[in-house]
Amino acid sequence: MRIVLTLCLLWTPLTLFAADDYTLGPDSMPQEGVPRGEVIQGEFVSQTVYPGTVRDYWIYVPQQYDASKPACLMVFQDGGGYVNPKGHSRVPVVFDNLIHKKEMPVTIGLFLNPGVIPPAIEGAKPRKNRSFEYDTVSDQYSKFLLEEVLPMVEAKYNISQNPDHRATCGISSGGICAFTVAWERPDQFHKVLSYVGSFTNIRGGHIYPSLIRKTDKKPLKVFLQDGKNDLDNLHGSWPLANQRMASALEFAGYDYKFVFGDGGHNGRHGGAILPDALRWLWSDVPVE
Repeated sequence: MRIVLTLCLLWTPLTLFAADDYTLGPDSMPQEGVPRGEVIQGEFVSQTVYPGTVRDYWIYVPQQYDASKPACLMVFQDGGGYVNPKGHSRVPVVFDNLIHKKEMPVTIGLFLNPGVIPPAIEGAKPRKNRSFEYDTVSDQYSKFLLEEVLPMVEAKYNISQNPDHRATCGISSGGICAFTVAWERPDQFHKVLSYVGSFTNIRGGHIYPSLIRKTDKKPLKVFLQDGKNDLDNLHGSWPLANQRMASALEFAGYDYKFVFGDGGHNGRHGGAILPDALRWLWSDVPVE
């Protein structure tokens, strides 16, 4: 399914709506009478896939969670940016509102930061592992997620094993990472939400449109967002790369939606449309 929404500059004699002028709607604001979920923070040290890397994580648990019933799962790369109550996305608030209105299922949120390598010398800065983890086109990150991180989460919470009940999300390099997780492991994740995804040649991600066209269709549901003022640099053109992704998904018959606006390389547009993106992404999962 192809749905392309273009948001243009609107001009009136009194008002100019500038490019990238996106604002949050009521579903991104705390609402009176809506049960609020709990956000729990921790630190995770990889032992096998990215040995020695350290990262913060947050787990969102909706108040409606019932341990006797498997909950859906949504994993966010660059997780700290999504739990920031003053950020563009404010995911826990949006989850609270949509779950309360039964516009998405009861869902556990896992917000995972990229790893850092602690400094060998006291006073030095840690070495960032983000691009290696997120931009690499392989099964390494999905292996890390499924073999190291999720067992920790599943030991505490009843998580559905149905891949239709599992989603991944990310922005920029986190966006291509979210897609790679589902692409490599469609037996575990069927849903992808990518904001200004880096489907460019940072570490080979520009090959995805061709792979999608030449590979048997996988049971994925994909939401892409980008803007015409996104990056254009030595790695490639982000707007063109995302348009090529959408074209390939349409050619291969995927269930997808592409929202293309006038924004840049940031989370403003994605945050503004997050409630609608989540409604669409979870629309095929029955809500009790």
